[in-house]
Amino acid sequence: MDFPRLQISLLAALLLLAMLLLMDLNNPLSLTLIGLASLSFVWQCWWIIPYTPLWPVEVLAAKHDDKKAQLSLITSNVLTPNRNSEGLISLVQKHKPDILVTLESNHWWEDQLTVLERDMPHCIKCPLDNLYGMHVYSRLPLLNGEISFLVEDDVPSIHASVELPNGHLIRMHFVHPAPPSPTENEESAERDAELIIVAKSVAETNQPVVVTGDLNDVAWSSTTRLFRKISGLLDPRVGRGMFNTFHADYPLLRWPLDHIFHSHHFTLKKLERLPSIGSDHFPLYTALTFNPTRGNGQEGLNADQEDHERASEITEDMDVSKNDVPSVV
Repeated sequence: MDFPRLQISLLAALLLLAMLLLMDLNNPLSLTLIGLASLSFVWQCWWIIPYTPLWPVEVLAAKHDDKKAQLSLITSNVLTPNRNSEGLISLVQKHKPDILVTLESNHWWEDQLTVLERDMPHCIKCPLDNLYGMHVYSRLPLLNGEISFLVEDDVPSIHASVELPNGHLIRMHFVHPAPPSPTENEESAERDAELIIVAKSVAETNQPVVVTGDLNDVAWSSTTRLFRKISGLLDPRVGRGMFNTFHADYPLLRWPLDHIFHSHHFTLKKLERLPSIGSDHFPLYTALTFNPTRGNGQEGLNADQEDHERASEITEDMDVSKNDVPSVV
């Protein structure tokens, strides 16, 4: 029930308005029902309001335009049976990101995206037909690239360091953990465990870090919040908007499932949901500026003892460890 908080809050607001207009406000039962609807509305809004302009931004806006210090990415879940590769190629040619990461990409998609390798020659490819294939294309050098299967044998993640034009190395983690499913997997244990071991791994480094991908989880969920608390990474959407990327075909049923988190070393130049490419996900474009001096005062969520205990329980239950995550240094 973490997913539909926005939809529930809108329904609660409509219900509250109808009650105020139609019910007898002198009736104690009416007042009780209005109070319950109000509590529901406030409770749902408490979770989602950080992802609106009503909340202070967590990541500062970039102040300088040093091209050698910029890192831009497009994260795109392409949907394996989707055949509109030209749509994605056109977006890449228009926005010219430093890195493109595709999710759900198989051999067909790999063949279609070969044209990008002229400008993005540094690649890590893991084509699969099980909806968890993944490809990374980069204009910038990728060092120590590694494909890992952290929790499940058929669900990969990609880890590498990218070298900015100014020589700084950025630790990159591209992830797409499996979602809970009412027909296949009622629990979210595998997804949660993958996110937490990545969070624990990056928490121990002073190196600049970026984590991006389709997390199959909403930004305000308890698991994503735990990931942010344990990792110490920042969410550039906070104070700016939800940037709902799924489902592209149903405007009333959309959630922010495609994410980007980064360390305090970066400020934000641009964050944009791109037009549909025929997938059930919209691509997400992010441009960051490496500026540790300006970003040093940025703070995200802080973990307490209870958070650390919960994180340990999640990883122990799945028998996985932060040591399973490549450090790519």
